Amino acid sequence: MPAPTSPADLYRHSLRLLLDKNIPAWVALWAEDGLMEFPFAPKGWPQRLQGKEAVSAYMRHYPDRIDLHDFPYLRIHQTADPETIVVEMRGVGRLVETDAPFDMTYIAVVTVQEGQITSYRDYWNPLAVLEPGTDFARSSR
Repeated sequence: MPAPTSPADLYRHSLRLLLDKNIPAWVALWAEDGLMEFPFAPKGWPQRLQGKEAVSAYMRHYPDRIDLHDFPYLRIHQTADPETIVVEMRGVGRLVETDAPFDMTYIAVVTVQEGQITSYRDYWNPLAVLEPGTDFARSSR
């Protein structure tokens, strides 16, 4: 696949990698000094990950905890800044530990520079991650 050329294309590609459980390829989309933030993170969860290495450590066990099946709702909004998009989406699947359904809505503000993610603010529902089996970041908290 040719390298995605727009932030929206790169983001869609990143979702395909998550569905394929290809976390190394997903992390490879990040700039070395990329910043991932979780403004609504509950107590005990990280609120800020600085750099590709921190993002990689955070995501390493994601497929072992959450088995994503689909993103049935995805809207990508362009902003006045051509490098920044606002994403509304819903991810569905199952929690590996409990086999319970996983259904999360997100709003993300993503900036891509020179084909790499430099900033990702992830506004997900903090109540949903209090369910048993959701703590895929356990090793890095």
